[in-house]
Amino acid sequence: MVWLFDSPFARYAWWPYLVDLAFVLIFVLIGRSSHGESDGLAGIGLTLWPFAVGTIIGWLGLVGFRWANASIIGGGLVWVASVFIGMLLRAQTGQGIAVSFVIVASIFLGLFLIGWRAVVRAVVRRRARGRA
Repeated sequence: MVWLFDSPFARYAWWPYLVDLAFVLIFVLIGRSSHGESDGLAGIGLTLWPFAVGTIIGWLGLVGFRWANASIIGGGLVWVASVFIGMLLRAQTGQGIAVSFVIVASIFLGLFLIGWRAVVRAVVRRRARGRA
Protein backbone atom coordinates (compact mmCIF):
# COMPACT_ATOMS: atom_id res chain seq x y z
CA MET A 1 0.00 0.00 0.00
CA VAL A 2 3.01 2.28 0.32
CA TRP A 3 3.06 2.66 -3.47
CA LEU A 4 -0.17 4.61 -3.32
CA PHE A 5 1.11 7.18 -0.88
CA ASP A 6 4.23 7.83 -2.99
CA SER A 7 2.22 8.31 -6.16
CA PRO A 8 0.72 11.38 -7.80
CA PHE A 9 -2.69 9.84 -7.03
CA ALA A 10 -2.22 10.37 -3.28
CA ARG A 11 -3.24 14.03 -3.64
CA TYR A 12 -6.69 13.04 -4.85
CA ALA A 13 -8.18 10.70 -2.26
CA TRP A 14 -11.63 10.81 -3.90
CA TRP A 15 -10.70 9.54 -7.37
CA PRO A 16 -10.90 5.78 -6.60
CA TYR A 17 -14.52 6.21 -5.52
CA LEU A 18 -15.39 7.86 -8.82
CA VAL A 19 -13.64 5.09 -10.76
CA ASP A 20 -15.54 2.41 -8.81
CA LEU A 21 -18.89 4.10 -9.40
CA ALA A 22 -18.08 4.60 -13.07
CA PHE A 23 -17.42 0.87 -13.50
CA VAL A 24 -20.57 -0.07 -11.63
CA LEU A 25 -22.53 2.29 -13.89
CA ILE A 26 -20.85 0.81 -17.00
CA PHE A 27 -21.82 -2.68 -15.79
CA VAL A 28 -25.44 -1.58 -15.44
CA LEU A 29 -25.50 0.17 -18.81
CA ILE A 30 -23.99 -2.81 -20.64
CA GLY A 31 -26.37 -5.20 -18.92
CA ARG A 32 -29.44 -3.13 -19.70
CA SER A 33 -28.33 -2.64 -23.28
CA SER A 34 -27.62 -6.34 -23.84
CA HIS A 35 -31.15 -7.16 -22.67
CA GLY A 36 -32.75 -4.43 -24.77
CA GLU A 37 -34.01 -2.56 -21.72
CA SER A 38 -34.79 1.14 -21.77
CA ASP A 39 -31.97 3.54 -21.08
CA GLY A 40 -34.32 5.86 -19.22
CA LEU A 41 -32.96 7.30 -15.99
CA ALA A 42 -35.59 5.53 -13.90
CA GLY A 43 -34.66 2.13 -15.35
CA ILE A 44 -30.96 2.76 -14.98
CA GLY A 45 -31.45 3.98 -11.41
CA LEU A 46 -33.55 0.94 -10.54
CA THR A 47 -30.80 -1.39 -11.70
CA LEU A 48 -27.93 0.72 -10.37
CA TRP A 49 -28.97 1.48 -6.80
CA PRO A 50 -28.46 -1.98 -5.23
CA PHE A 51 -24.90 -2.21 -6.59
CA ALA A 52 -24.14 1.41 -5.72
CA VAL A 53 -25.26 0.76 -2.13
CA GLY A 54 -23.08 -2.36 -2.03
CA THR A 55 -20.14 -0.37 -3.35
CA ILE A 56 -20.63 2.34 -0.74
CA ILE A 57 -20.79 -0.26 2.03
CA GLY A 58 -17.54 -1.71 0.66
CA TRP A 59 -15.98 1.75 0.91
CA LEU A 60 -17.11 1.99 4.53
CA GLY A 61 -15.29 -1.30 5.10
CA LEU A 62 -12.14 0.25 3.65
CA VAL A 63 -12.41 3.10 6.11
CA GLY A 64 -13.09 0.70 8.99
CA PHE A 65 -10.08 -1.47 8.14
CA ARG A 66 -7.99 1.59 7.25
CA TRP A 67 -7.06 0.08 3.90
CA ALA A 68 -6.00 2.31 1.04
CA ASN A 69 -8.96 2.91 -1.23
CA ALA A 70 -6.88 2.17 -4.33
CA SER A 71 -5.21 -0.98 -2.99
CA ILE A 72 -5.87 -4.34 -4.59
CA ILE A 73 -7.11 -5.82 -1.31
CA GLY A 74 -9.39 -2.80 -0.96
CA GLY A 75 -10.73 -3.54 -4.43
CA GLY A 76 -11.47 -7.09 -3.31
CA LEU A 77 -13.52 -5.82 -0.39
CA VAL A 78 -15.42 -3.36 -2.59
CA TRP A 79 -16.03 -6.10 -5.17
CA VAL A 80 -17.42 -8.61 -2.67
CA ALA A 81 -19.62 -5.97 -1.02
CA SER A 82 -20.88 -4.70 -4.38
CA VAL A 83 -21.90 -8.14 -5.59
CA PHE A 84 -23.15 -9.63 -2.31
CA ILE A 85 -25.09 -6.63 -1.06
CA GLY A 86 -26.22 -5.71 -4.57
CA MET A 87 -27.70 -9.18 -5.08
CA LEU A 88 -29.21 -9.22 -1.60
CA LEU A 89 -30.95 -5.89 -2.22
CA ARG A 90 -32.11 -7.00 -5.68
CA ALA A 91 -33.63 -10.14 -4.16
CA GLN A 92 -35.34 -8.14 -1.41
CA THR A 93 -36.91 -5.79 -3.96
CA GLY A 94 -38.01 -8.50 -6.39
CA GLN A 95 -35.55 -7.61 -9.13
CA GLY A 96 -34.32 -11.17 -9.62
CA ILE A 97 -30.96 -12.83 -9.15
CA ALA A 98 -30.61 -15.64 -11.69
CA VAL A 99 -27.47 -17.72 -11.21
CA SER A 100 -26.13 -16.65 -14.60
CA PHE A 101 -26.60 -12.99 -13.60
CA VAL A 102 -24.73 -13.51 -10.33
CA ILE A 103 -21.86 -15.13 -12.24
CA VAL A 104 -21.68 -12.39 -14.88
CA ALA A 105 -21.94 -9.63 -12.26
CA SER A 106 -19.22 -11.27 -10.14
CA ILE A 107 -16.85 -11.63 -13.08
CA PHE A 108 -17.41 -8.16 -14.53
CA LEU A 109 -17.29 -6.28 -11.24
CA GLY A 110 -14.34 -8.34 -9.99
CA LEU A 111 -12.39 -7.76 -13.18
CA PHE A 112 -12.98 -4.03 -13.15
CA LEU A 113 -13.11 -3.13 -9.44
CA ILE A 114 -9.89 -5.04 -8.77
CA GLY A 115 -8.43 -4.71 -12.26
CA TRP A 116 -8.11 -0.95 -12.42
CA ARG A 117 -6.29 -1.02 -9.10
CA ALA A 118 -3.84 -3.62 -10.44
CA VAL A 119 -3.19 -1.46 -13.52
CA VAL A 120 -2.56 1.64 -11.40
CA ARG A 121 -0.23 -0.33 -9.15
CA ALA A 122 1.74 -1.63 -12.15
CA VAL A 123 2.03 1.85 -13.66
CA VAL A 124 3.18 3.40 -10.37
CA ARG A 125 5.75 0.64 -9.82
CA ARG A 126 7.07 0.98 -13.37
CA ARG A 127 7.44 4.74 -12.93
CA ALA A 128 9.20 4.22 -9.61
CA ARG A 129 11.67 1.80 -11.24
CA GLY A 130 12.31 4.36 -13.96
CA ARG A 131 13.25 6.99 -11.40
CA ALA A 132 15.56 4.70 -9.43
